[in-house]
Amino acid sequence: MSITFFFNRLSFYVLALFIVMLLIQLCIHWIRFSGLAFFKHYPRPKPDEALEPVSVVVCARDAYEHLTELIPILLSQDYPQFEVVVVNDCSDDETEEFLKDLERREPRIKPVQLRQHLNFFNGKKFPLSMGIKSATYDLLILTDADCRPTSNQWLRSVVNNYDRNTEVVIGYSRYQRRNTLLNALMRFDALQNGMMYLSSALAGKPYMGVGKNLSYRQRLFFRNKGFIEHYTMEAGDDDVFISQVATKKNTQVQIDADNTIEVFPMTSAATWVRERTRRYSTIAMHRRGPRSLMMLHYWSQFLFYVSFIALFFLSPAFILAGDIHYAVYYFPTLAVLFLMRYGTQMIIYSGASKRLGERGLLAGLILMDFIFAILTPLFRISGRLGK
Repeated sequence: MSITFFFNRLSFYVLALFIVMLLIQLCIHWIRFSGLAFFKHYPRPKPDEALEPVSVVVCARDAYEHLTELIPILLSQDYPQFEVVVVNDCSDDETEEFLKDLERREPRIKPVQLRQHLNFFNGKKFPLSMGIKSATYDLLILTDADCRPTSNQWLRSVVNNYDRNTEVVIGYSRYQRRNTLLNALMRFDALQNGMMYLSSALAGKPYMGVGKNLSYRQRLFFRNKGFIEHYTMEAGDDDVFISQVATKKNTQVQIDADNTIEVFPMTSAATWVRERTRRYSTIAMHRRGPRSLMMLHYWSQFLFYVSFIALFFLSPAFILAGDIHYAVYYFPTLAVLFLMRYGTQMIIYSGASKRLGERGLLAGLILMDFIFAILTPLFRISGRLGK
């Protein structure tokens, strides 16, 4: 029995592309993402006398129902001294009356009422700036009205990461789990995004945070003139600002699956797409190193699947000599190479999911990964065009 190979130049180029993209993906997962997947360096809890006073800053617009649930949870935090600064951003609902009544009864509540929009500020930069300026304490912890701390130890978990050199603490926020495809997409996207920015920060190259679970010092904000360099952008109050001010020496990462933030998931696919497109529009303003790695990951992920599919149609076939000749694509070889990446993903994603408190996403890993290999370049292109 003999084996005769039929090969052509196009098949060779596609195979070479596939192998290169596979190697890039393996390197990114094992060299960069593994830092999060195998993270074990948790900070030592601080005694009460070592915990600084904290200002929790929340921006809200027409979020009365969310605030009625969030504020009691924040006030129940097991923390010695803190205030909750709530910025009412021109709400048309009952938010203003609710905050006024709450202020009379609860001294830790500090409302900031905004009744006029400033046209030259986009997004929530202006209300957030006003909340930061109104804060009593230097140590700020930011979240949103649609968020919920998962325990009464959240503030402690964040502040435990501060030392004398720390000015920024970057945390993770996960979406509440629902049994819908949109919810699965949102949660997987959050996991992928979290793996990118948290692992980069752990490697000493922080480039973004998420404003739903983010902390920095008020003096850092003032020293860098707040959001003035990107005030015309709708997004950027967390990722672009952090990219500008966070360094290896002044940044820590809060990784605590039990004491984190959960977010009420969006129920509209269009709203989610707009939010993701807006987020990807800021990538050009990130530092060159993290930005290059991010784009390398996204495009190698996309080209890995494109070349893998193309090989089913362009791969060389081999023919087994004998009475019956079978033309067979080298599926076993492709399967082994594909499973190398999939096995790597399962190990890395499993570790990252455990540390971030994400559940139920690994069963659909291949499908979700393929979907985002297609969606991410589209989001990126749409973001650039929108910008």
